[in-house]
Amino acid sequence: QVQLVESGGGLVQAGDSLRLSCAASRRTFSNSRMGWFRQAPGKEREFVSFISWSGDITYYADSVKGRFTASRDNAKNTVYLEMNSLKPEDTAVYYCAAMYIVCSGYECSSRASSYNYWGQGTQVTVSS
Repeated sequence: QVQLVESGGGLVQAGDSLRLSCAASRRTFSNSRMGWFRQAPGKEREFVSFISWSGDITYYADSVKGRFTASRDNAKNTVYLEMNSLKPEDTAVYYCAAMYIVCSGYECSSRASSYNYWGQGTQVTVSS
């Protein structure tokens, strides 16, 4: 069964850091490209970051570029999102997702419809 489980969310103050983790079943993680998305109340789900299978290709939304870093440990079937200098506007439910389609480039990798499997999400709340 395909499974993605996010963790690491919480309530922090502006300027703080958090590291989100997304643990996947081995079957889910094998040969996958992984994305992070977020959804704030009343807003559509938006792209945050993408990381390739080898980790050598990453993409970031402009709103998080320079503050967030995606990484992965394939031996642990886990992908991470290191979030620094958090802002109140980063408050959202964060989702990890796995992609198996043939897709390259920022445009394709940033589309939610490009991803095949999704986790349940973890809440991140940043207070001012």
